[in-house]
Amino acid sequence: MERVLVTGAGGFIGTTLVPLLIAEGYAVRAVDRFFFGDDLLSENAALERVREDARRIRPEHLEGVDHVLDLASISNDPTGELFQDATWEINWQARSRLGTMAKKAGIKRYVLPSSCSIYGFQSADHIADETSATNPLTTYAKANEKAEIDVLKLAGEDYCVTVLRQATVFGLSQRMRFDLAINGMTFGAWKSGRLPLMRDGKQWRPMIHVKDASRALMFMLSADADKINGQIFNVGSTANNYQIGPLGEKVAARVPREVEIEWYGDPDHRSYRVSFDKIAAIGYRTVMSVEDGVDEICQALDEHRTDMTTETITVQWYQELEKWHKIICNVELNGGVLDI
Repeated sequence: MERVLVTGAGGFIGTTLVPLLIAEGYAVRAVDRFFFGDDLLSENAALERVREDARRIRPEHLEGVDHVLDLASISNDPTGELFQDATWEINWQARSRLGTMAKKAGIKRYVLPSSCSIYGFQSADHIADETSATNPLTTYAKANEKAEIDVLKLAGEDYCVTVLRQATVFGLSQRMRFDLAINGMTFGAWKSGRLPLMRDGKQWRPMIHVKDASRALMFMLSADADKINGQIFNVGSTANNYQIGPLGEKVAARVPREVEIEWYGDPDHRSYRVSFDKIAAIGYRTVMSVEDGVDEICQALDEHRTDMTTETITVQWYQELEKWHKIICNVELNGGVLDI
């Protein structure tokens, strides 16, 4: 049984990925701060939880590990801008450090999930492939690109390093997020019949279901190393390249109620249409559609298995944790509050 170290295992993708890895016969060492709770990963003999910060991973965490899937990051642009220092440290420096540590430890494969957002703004007639010039517009995207550059330099004959530039993820997860485009649209439409859409709707964005994103990470653990080592792959599908306006209409049509589109904000200057031919050429295909994602979220909402809370909006939850950390630090004394 090969063992995979998964950082960020308690996150949106991680809580979907870990059970899939175990089902495929891998043992998993799940490293996370577990900001959203450590009960989102079900107990399993093949699962080892390690509560640690990605910036503090030590060589012993890599003992007995065959592969590393380095998911840990400050995710999404609003969070990255609010916590810029932490985003540089976690999304770039911690990954660069872990990639180097993994090579020294004799790890076979290291996979870095990055983001198609590093393409930033591209002209409407340009379809970005892995050779296209990047144009990161946010701290999140810039830090991801720095990590890409650092870890790809480490690739060698005995150390397979692969970067996956993921499309914008959607779908139902144990660590649910409603601050992602399709998920947020779906909730608004289901809850109130109003679908929030960022102006002006012409911006392009590639999408990928969380299960397909997880499957792509797993795919890289067994793919021919000669075809993926030192390589960047866009992860998604041509069918799920959307302009935001038509995407909103598709979501609205799928939600089982009358829905009105509600525009908000200033025009979004991030627009990128992406080619996924390279990863398709080595045998990877997505299987989940936008309709699949909308259907499963609506069903989970109907059955009260999920809901929009502070915890499902990443930046709000981190702000809440920071607020309570200050409160606790101010009143804590001698190791406690009332019970000391």
